[in-house]
Amino acid sequence: MSAAWSYSAAFSRNLGLLTPAEQERVRGRCVAIAGLGGVGGVHLITLARLGVGAFHLADFDHFDVPNFNRQYGAMVQTIGQNKLEVIAEAARQINPEVKLTLFREGLTPQNCERFATGADVILDGIDFFAIDARRLLFRTAQQHGLYALTSGPLGFGATLHTFSPTGMSFERYFDFHDVMDNLDQLIAFMVGLAPQSLHLKYLDLARVDVSARTGPSSGIACQLCSALIGAEAVKILLDQKPARVAPWYFQFDPYLQRYVRGYLWLGNRHPKQRLKRWLLKRSLLKKNPSIV
Repeated sequence: MSAAWSYSAAFSRNLGLLTPAEQERVRGRCVAIAGLGGVGGVHLITLARLGVGAFHLADFDHFDVPNFNRQYGAMVQTIGQNKLEVIAEAARQINPEVKLTLFREGLTPQNCERFATGADVILDGIDFFAIDARRLLFRTAQQHGLYALTSGPLGFGATLHTFSPTGMSFERYFDFHDVMDNLDQLIAFMVGLAPQSLHLKYLDLARVDVSARTGPSSGIACQLCSALIGAEAVKILLDQKPARVAPWYFQFDPYLQRYVRGYLWLGNRHPKQRLKRWLLKRSLLKKNPSIV
């Protein structure tokens, strides 16, 4: 640790937005982040710069060249390196005192209890196509009485959903059922993230390849996701209840200069949402007949 570094000096410019007492409270808090790719890595850096004192981090993946357009830590010198180790070191370079608990196998049924224990809020940074892991994350958060946040990088914009441990669950909002196949779960997730689908005005669905688990992405969107998540997480870390939790949803698209929010009282079970799911599936199958 550099002799010139101190916690109070490093995060002194947060004061005025946080009181000195609030900064110390943030210092004593722990945030659990599952997935350190496009959004999760930036979530960590954003909250490390806020001065959060501890993190639980889960990821098993390694950096590759297709990550370069959006993922924090994706550089020529990190190709093939473990994302968890690279991003953890970046957090230590911001705050040498930070306490990191690393889950190198990613989030699994075997470690999810340890991942949530001791955390004050849980953040979703899991790969868009990894629905099973995401469902496990939100079930675990609810069981531990924790708020869980997700923000989807869609097009050049971002969404925000906050799930309260006592409110509408992630499973109910997205209308997930164990009998659903993977494609139907992905479609439910897409439609539930952005009920007004601002990004579909310019996003090419033909570029979404479910079987290859790839789709259009943007570093702009990932940065915006972490801004939304960070602002919401601050309130929770300071014991301020979020004003609007699911079934409230939010989407901001700076490319279109549009911001929408709404209250989806039946979640994805709403008749309009069911119709959107059917239409989206038809469109995906038409443009990607190899999906099935």
